[in-house]
Amino acid sequence: MTILLFALLGLITAVFINILADHLPERQTPQMPYCLQCGHPYEPIGWLALTRWLWGGGICLECGNLEPKRPPLVEIVTPILFALLPILFDDPRIWFIYAAYIAILILIIVIDLEHKLILNVVTYPATIFAIFGAIILPNSENSWKLALAGALFGFIVFFILYWIGEKMFGVGALGFGDVKLAMLLGAMVGLQSIPFTLALGIVLGGVGTVLILLINRRVGRHTALPYGQYLAVAGIVMLYWGTAVANYYLP
Repeated sequence: MTILLFALLGLITAVFINILADHLPERQTPQMPYCLQCGHPYEPIGWLALTRWLWGGGICLECGNLEPKRPPLVEIVTPILFALLPILFDDPRIWFIYAAYIAILILIIVIDLEHKLILNVVTYPATIFAIFGAIILPNSENSWKLALAGALFGFIVFFILYWIGEKMFGVGALGFGDVKLAMLLGAMVGLQSIPFTLALGIVLGGVGTVLILLINRRVGRHTALPYGQYLAVAGIVMLYWGTAVANYYLP
């Protein structure tokens, strides 16, 4: 029953993730779902993108335009990730705090993929929330001291990489948003797990970049590619298994 409830919570959360992803990059006040093409507001039953795709094939019944595929994907992935929390962890404190972390990271992934932006309005409040959230978490997962130290570690490491990339390849080699994201991840996973998180993010980014270069020949050395989603994915992975990894390598 708990697993189903968290899956439902994930589905509801996904609706708000999609709303924020549509409006925050445009600096607009978030509103309940509506067709981004014609502005037609959806009925409450249509606030779920999955219902619109099941009933209308993802086509707005008002203007006939095809809706983005991102909203239903978010509504599939988020409940699955939320449902894993009560499966992998016994402490309800972890369920709710990590659910909030996962929602934040999914929002960052979506906005970075679509707009190549990592917004201050997301990272700064989320970092403060993560530091205070660590007070609630059991000490086996994190603490406010480890969260604060992890945030500093993530910021410093990626600021150095940002500076090196700027000197070697020019502006845009690594965005400063990635530095702020590394800081946020450090607060979320703590000092004991942030080195592994950043390492995994760098590996994922390297593999992803190589695959993009192989698939799209128009992408060159100086093409700006969003990197934040790799770090955010690494953060989600390490929220689930970071403590086990840290305990294995740092007993």
